Amino acid sequence: MAVNAARMADEWFSPRKKMDRTHHLIEKVRPGRSPEERIPAIRELGTSGDYGAVRSLIDCCQDQDPGIRRSAIEGLQNLRSGRAVGVLIDRLRDKDELPETRQHAAAALAAIRSYRAMQELRDRYADADEDGALRFFIGGELDRVQNLVSVTLGPVASSQKSISW
Repeated sequence: MAVNAARMADEWFSPRKKMDRTHHLIEKVRPGRSPEERIPAIRELGTSGDYGAVRSLIDCCQDQDPGIRRSAIEGLQNLRSGRAVGVLIDRLRDKDELPETRQHAAAALAAIRSYRAMQELRDRYADADEDGALRFFIGGELDRVQNLVSVTLGPVASSQKSISW
């Protein structure tokens, strides 16, 4: 019995099973299926930890349905892949996008923390023509990232006042 259980556990957690599951979910998120079917699959891809899902989530960020776009952005925030920075910037800059979706894009960029992502957040924050609520939200994200960096670097950060986001 123990040998059988160990073999079954090995099969359950194997990379092949994870890859098969990811491919199955990628098929579910393709256009042509209902949002009711796509959104749960997008959410699962976003929490899968599988970077093979990034391309599909990026594609979903261009979808006509705002719920699909928002769910894809949330998934990209969880995966924190630098490959998503371009599409997240597009969603953040799109003034026709829903405000909460733009905020999710800002949060995803802050989670990724690449140079390009942080520069875009600083630019949006400094833009006086940008929506005030979005600027306020971005300011909070920039503060949060700064605090994470300060905690991570410890005493070194406090002695180097030149670190800025």
